[in-house]
Amino acid sequence: MMKQLFILVCCLFAMSSYGQQQLGQRPRVKSPVINADGTVTFNFFSPSATKVSVNGDFQEIRNQRLDMTKQENGVWTVTTVAPLAPELYSYSLNVDGQRFVDPANSYVNRDIATLSNIFIVSKSADDKGHLYAVNDVPHGTVSRVWYDSPTLGQQRRMTVYLPAAYDGKKRFPVMYLLHGHGGDETAWTDLGRTSQIMDNLIAEGKCVPMIVVMPNGNPTCNAAPGWWHEGMYTPDGNAFNQRGAKATMEESFMDIVNYVDRHYMTIAKRSGRAVTGLSMGGGHTFGISRLYPESFDYYGLQSAACRMPREIMPKTPDSKLNQDFDGQMARLFASKPKLFWIAIGKDDFLMQMNTELRQYLDNHHYAYEYYENDGGHIWRNWRIYLTLFAQKIFKE
Repeated sequence: MMKQLFILVCCLFAMSSYGQQQLGQRPRVKSPVINADGTVTFNFFSPSATKVSVNGDFQEIRNQRLDMTKQENGVWTVTTVAPLAPELYSYSLNVDGQRFVDPANSYVNRDIATLSNIFIVSKSADDKGHLYAVNDVPHGTVSRVWYDSPTLGQQRRMTVYLPAAYDGKKRFPVMYLLHGHGGDETAWTDLGRTSQIMDNLIAEGKCVPMIVVMPNGNPTCNAAPGWWHEGMYTPDGNAFNQRGAKATMEESFMDIVNYVDRHYMTIAKRSGRAVTGLSMGGGHTFGISRLYPESFDYYGLQSAACRMPREIMPKTPDSKLNQDFDGQMARLFASKPKLFWIAIGKDDFLMQMNTELRQYLDNHHYAYEYYENDGGHIWRNWRIYLTLFAQKIFKE
């Protein structure tokens, strides 16, 4: 028995030594590496892989991949041809035809059901990379909050950002920030870098300290996937839409405003409220502007799904949004909002919709501001639009 035990101990020791030896032989891989000249190097350890590439939003051509080269130690590597401009970038690896996140990079974001690694390039305190980074400035507080929506008959979740100066005594204005199709109450903080942008803008004196409320804009879903009673279903952007809802997001929106005004020190009047959103959230903003023309002073449509009368809510003909479009628009602009702002990338697939809205506004001599930049329907643009819009509001 003692002899058998001795043999077992020797075997375990040998296996442990072999494992440690193998671990010691494995190269320590760092990825990505931001080089001094602004290029970025990606590294991935896989001795058995036959083809590895990097797919990132830093590529000039969409879906173009950077092929990696295998080294003798089993590490695959590639460096971008040109330096990358200051920005937050996302990427993934393709290993023998399969998509993977980079195991050497622990910073990962979820966009609907897709996981991607992220990294930030910054060259100075004046660039976008610095704006999107966590810097040594006073930090606001981000909370996930449940509220009752009587209109929808649900308890629902939203994200609330309170500026560093919030102390429960002074009142602050509120920006309501709405996500797009497939998003939820986590999208703007995780993908949009809202808390970092607001912390940095406020610290630099570029925008007014404000509360930012980021609700869930899906009236058939109470919260982000995995955070309500439906459990850990696979996010697909259309979850539970077949159920229908008691009301639209726009019709239920004042439930959110009323909750925020009751539970936080807000400037609970029109001059202290702004609403803006991207894509579907831009469409919600457009609808909110027409339903509640005297409740908000600032509206921001970002790459907005701003449907015109022939397209508005075709599946819900009885919706308030379908009633008297011209009258709603007339009341809105007769109330003299301080800002009606439209922003979109020149390559955005919703450009035609936004062009038609602008033509309508021009034909009726309704005042608005317009911002157009490069790019399409992407988070890189929406972070820019949030940055610009936040600096335009509550200045008076």
